[in-house]
Amino acid sequence: MTKVASFADIETEFDTYVGRIGYATMVTVDRQHRPRTRVLIPVWENADGQPLGWLATYKTPIKAAHIAANPHVNFSYWAPGNNSVAVDATAEWVDAPETRQRVWQLYRQTSPPGAGYDLGQFWRGPQDPKLQILRLDPWRIQVIRGTDLRSRIWQAQPGAARVAG
Repeated sequence: MTKVASFADIETEFDTYVGRIGYATMVTVDRQHRPRTRVLIPVWENADGQPLGWLATYKTPIKAAHIAANPHVNFSYWAPGNNSVAVDATAEWVDAPETRQRVWQLYRQTSPPGAGYDLGQFWRGPQDPKLQILRLDPWRIQVIRGTDLRSRIWQAQPGAARVAG
C-alpha cells in the first residue's frame, strides 16, 4: 500500500476503473451500525484538484434515514481481474436547480468516460421531484490494480476546504 499526496496521482487509474466498471456497491449504516448495501451508478469529477461525486437516486426512507443519522458512505467498485476502487465519502442531499442540471449533464456525458447513463430512463428531467441528488465528498480513495494487487491511497488533508459544487 502506498499513500499518495495528490488525487492527481491516482486520478487516471480511478477514472479508468470507474469508467469501465460503472456500477458500485453503496454502503450506509443504520442507527445500530448495521450496514445496508445497494448497487448504484455515481458520477465523479475533478473540482479544483479534488474528487467530487454525485449520485442521482430516489430518496427512499431507509437511505434518507441512514444518511441523516450518519452521512458517511462507501462505494466499492470491482471487476474480474481484481481491479477495484473504494471511495469513503460523506453524503449530503442537494436540491439546487443548477446542481440538478449539472448532474443531469454529467450523467449524460458520462463522468468519468463510461460512468453514467441517460437519467431520462427514470426521471422526466433535471427538475423532476422524484429525482434526488446526493453530493459525495470523498475523504479517502483506494485504487487496487488487479495484476499485482498494487494499492494506492489518497486521503483528503485534515481541515481541507470543501469544494463548491
